[in-house]
Amino acid sequence: MINKKTLSNGISIEYLDQGEGEVMLLLHGLGSTKADWDFQKEAFSKAFRVIAPDLRGHGNSTKPKSIKEYGISHCGEDMKLLLQTLNIEKCTVVGFSMGGAIAFDMAVKYPSLFHKMVIVNTAPDFNNLGEFGEQMIEERTNLLKSEGMLAMAKKVSEGMFPDSDQIELQKIFYNRASKNELKPYFNSFITLMEWGLGDEIEKITIPSLVIASEYDYTPIDSKVKYVEKMKNARLEIIKNSRHGVTMDQPLEFNKVILNFMNS
Repeated sequence: MINKKTLSNGISIEYLDQGEGEVMLLLHGLGSTKADWDFQKEAFSKAFRVIAPDLRGHGNSTKPKSIKEYGISHCGEDMKLLLQTLNIEKCTVVGFSMGGAIAFDMAVKYPSLFHKMVIVNTAPDFNNLGEFGEQMIEERTNLLKSEGMLAMAKKVSEGMFPDSDQIELQKIFYNRASKNELKPYFNSFITLMEWGLGDEIEKITIPSLVIASEYDYTPIDSKVKYVEKMKNARLEIIKNSRHGVTMDQPLEFNKVILNFMNS
């Protein structure tokens, strides 16, 4: 069921609420929506209650005008308030890409909300990606300014699903990403690239699963390094997958997460 709640901070969040039992909070990636989880919601909701929101600036949730109202910490606060509104005391947070950054931030600030945590194809320090991060900021900023959101949606969808047998996935993601408003997307992107946990990652003791795709944008070694800094985490690699693992390898992805949930 699709619902919408206006939180105490004035932000309205639209979210999917499906299934019963222990709660899984599913957080989507940059420039996407709760539809990131279309290939997971049926499998997960058979045994769990799935809450999948549109994050601020995305989908059918509030899109603030000022860049000061964007950022990972704001999104994390939204999720805390949404859980409080729904009278959910604990959950497993599953974060993909930007959603993983939000999960990391919440784990440091609101650890009592967590039962477990799943981090998917992301980093704990987007402000420390080096040359890769600088190049991404320059390329995306220039593309948005010169050609707009449709060109960005095309670039991202083709990068995530480049193979000839992935044309349908590419179309699905392009149709989703092309609906973004340029300013909220840009504000979400820039504030994401300014965010990082630093040494605070070492404070996280929540039982955690980190999922890395074999061919993600950032190398597996980078995930190995930050998993080693966490006190209660393990790494799982999904073979023959790129960044959009929720869509390009859904059966294996779902199996890995459900095994972790039931362990």
